[in-house]
Amino acid sequence: MYNNMGPQPGMPRPPGNPQPGPFGNPFTGAGSGFIRGGLGAYGERILGSSSEYVQSNISRYFSDPQYYFQVNDQYVRNKLKVVLFPFLHRGHWTRISEPVGGRLSYKPPIYDINAPDLYIPFMAFGTYVVLAGLSLGLNGKFTPEALNWLFVKGLVGWFLQVMLLKVTLLSLGSGEAPLLDIVAYGGYAFAGLCLAGFSKIMWGYSYYALMPWTCLCTGIFLVKTMKRVLFAEVRSYDSSKHHYLLLFLALVQFPLLIWLGNISVNWLF
Repeated sequence: MYNNMGPQPGMPRPPGNPQPGPFGNPFTGAGSGFIRGGLGAYGERILGSSSEYVQSNISRYFSDPQYYFQVNDQYVRNKLKVVLFPFLHRGHWTRISEPVGGRLSYKPPIYDINAPDLYIPFMAFGTYVVLAGLSLGLNGKFTPEALNWLFVKGLVGWFLQVMLLKVTLLSLGSGEAPLLDIVAYGGYAFAGLCLAGFSKIMWGYSYYALMPWTCLCTGIFLVKTMKRVLFAEVRSYDSSKHHYLLLFLALVQFPLLIWLGNISVNWLF
């Protein structure tokens, strides 16, 4: 027996240590820092621009939900006066802007009566459902299923109002209004519906006088609001087209609100 440390005949020789190239290994050597740094900077630039793009579009179309709930008692009273009695609003309809972070932003509702909020629409919608259930109970037609269908009817009506406002703005060349702004404007109609529904419970005949008033005031409020949005954003102004579409927006409030104000077991009518 002997110990031969040399290579055996016919056996492959193990490879030796590879000699480093003149620039080193680009992934493990000195060049890896340059490559990782370049790729990292490029990736941060892409991700940064993408993040800014997403944030700008979110703020552009959805805004901050907390903004729409910055209200107080005085704002709610004054806003209801504007919605239910737009003829009495003698001030301007434009919103108050302020510079924030190098760009113009609008003041929250607590500081601006013309700013949209979601507190009044949500509270008015909930009151609308409660009054609808009370009306069904007084007529001996209350069932949980009927109240559920009335809830769905209110949501469908709100959705139709939002779509109507959105289509109107798109047709007039202004589709950049934040979505929550349009949702708030569409939900103000329930404030008038609550007034008409309460009058129907207290004295049935007064409903037939208050419902046309509600439709008229809601139409005027929306026309005034849409004109403000259009004047602020539209670059080209077509007077005849604007007037016809805004008139159509006001007239549509009559069948839509009358349909929502009709409290019955069959939610389609």
